[in-house]
Amino acid sequence: MTENAFLDEESGIGVMIKFINPMVYHKKICVVGEFGVGKTSLISRYVYSLFSEKYHTTVGVKIDKKQCLVGDSQVNLVIWDLAGESPLRTLKPAQIRGASGFLLVADGTRPDTLDIAIALQRRVIEILGPVPFIFLLNKVDLAAEWAVNRDITDKLYQKGWDVRLSSAKTGQGVENVFVDLSRRLIQMDGDPIVDH
Repeated sequence: MTENAFLDEESGIGVMIKFINPMVYHKKICVVGEFGVGKTSLISRYVYSLFSEKYHTTVGVKIDKKQCLVGDSQVNLVIWDLAGESPLRTLKPAQIRGASGFLLVADGTRPDTLDIAIALQRRVIEILGPVPFIFLLNKVDLAAEWAVNRDITDKLYQKGWDVRLSSAKTGQGVENVFVDLSRRLIQMDGDPIVDH
């Protein structure tokens, strides 16, 4: 924050003006999960405000960028969308190295993706160390097909996981999860969040 004092020559009154210099952060985050859980759709919804019913398989890594505001700070996110085909087998340490945090995604209509997500979380933490992450159960808009029961999510809460519901289709919970993860990344740097 910069402070400048000015004197109003007509009135002779001194005025103090504070200029806020926002902090700018650059953070890499990875989005990981099984094939078809909606990783690319979540990113597309957040970065471009778009959703497509057409399924496009991510091959390798797709990288998007988005600026978000957290308090008075700007966070420039570099979002790595990692291919989901057999992620436990194909996840390469070089792809996630340097990430400050990650989003872990499972499909609430496919309980098997939850088991894979739990194993992926362990694998990513082995590589990155204890970085912030948020676990998303995606496709909450498909209520009639929902197959993950509350007991499972309660166990994850008890382990300290931040579990959220999302829908790339409707946008429910999408922006908040990226902003909340960004907030945690700033706090991990030891910087306070300033809201004006």
